[in-house]
Amino acid sequence: MKNLLLSIGLISGYLLAAPVQADMLVEKQTFTTENFATVSGEVIPVVNVGWESYGQLNEAKDNVILITHYFSGNSHAAGKYTADDAMPGYWNSIIGPGKAIDTDKYFVISSDTLVNAFPNDPNVITTGPISINPATGEPYGLDFPVVTIRDFVNVQRELLSSLGINKLHAVAGASMGSLQAIEWAAAYPDQVERMISVIGAGAMDAWTIMALEHWARPIKADPNWNQGDYYEGVAPLEGITSTLAMITQEAMHPVIMNMQAPQQQTLPADGLASVTNNLPAVDYLFGAAASRAPLADANHLLYLVRANQLFVAGHQEDLASGLQRIKAKTLFLPASNDLLLQPYLAKQTVELLEAQGKDPIYEEIDGIWGHLDGIFSIQTKAETIKAFLAH
Repeated sequence: MKNLLLSIGLISGYLLAAPVQADMLVEKQTFTTENFATVSGEVIPVVNVGWESYGQLNEAKDNVILITHYFSGNSHAAGKYTADDAMPGYWNSIIGPGKAIDTDKYFVISSDTLVNAFPNDPNVITTGPISINPATGEPYGLDFPVVTIRDFVNVQRELLSSLGINKLHAVAGASMGSLQAIEWAAAYPDQVERMISVIGAGAMDAWTIMALEHWARPIKADPNWNQGDYYEGVAPLEGITSTLAMITQEAMHPVIMNMQAPQQQTLPADGLASVTNNLPAVDYLFGAAASRAPLADANHLLYLVRANQLFVAGHQEDLASGLQRIKAKTLFLPASNDLLLQPYLAKQTVELLEAQGKDPIYEEIDGIWGHLDGIFSIQTKAETIKAFLAH
């Protein structure tokens, strides 16, 4: 169970890494903006998101690298909150002094997204359905407006603007973070010099939209979800547990899952006794997911699913039109064994950019983790990233 808990902890925003030096100590801060206009045309009176930074902002404010996080992650991209924290941020292997994203050179900043998956995590600051609607004094629930990846980017843009930053040396992100990174480059081409997409895509296709829907259905099927109105009742933890278990399994390649999960004996007695008895591998997966479920919020997960399902870079009629706006240098690092955001999605984007006369760089991350190679194996591309940032 321990190894899978680490994997689920990673998917929830953390990574156990073996640092080669003392980890940076970082502090979570809060950014607040008012009357935030969403892509859907609605206005959120108050938006709060957490953010972290690593390194120093130079006088010209042109050494900024924005890190955008994955579906169930948060802004804790590197370092530790205290020296005795068990786990540093998820990209600690490549962010820090002398590392690929060198905090001796760059000011690195990362923020929590709107509708973050784990609003009950004390290290997450986010606005979403669980937040209090000032018009009613009650949680928004499903009255919260549908938000998009562009909305996540626009909150980040307001955060950067509040710091006097109007240009990015680079923006980089993994998985859902890659969607935000490429959206930055397409939406604000004059503000982004470089874009790094890790285990990502330029748009969701029908297959991936369907796969994401499987994450939403267990929550909707849980009677305690009650059409999103559960904040004064019992949270739909069964649905959340099933969703987190599915996310974890799809993010991991069978090779690593089979290495970690208990192996099944031939014709186990409990399995023969009743179809209601769980098998050891199932207990392993769902037990780990259940331990994280109370920190998540069902509605937030649904809103995140929808934001991902709606994604097309640039919000144009098609992906090619959205990519046409990109001026940034681009680097794509899909994982060769990724079964979630499969490499063909990145290849499709690269081919469209090449057809437009641009010069994207494409390399695959090799490993046994599948989608999670974008976190666990990212250090294998450290030199590629360092060179790209310096070019």
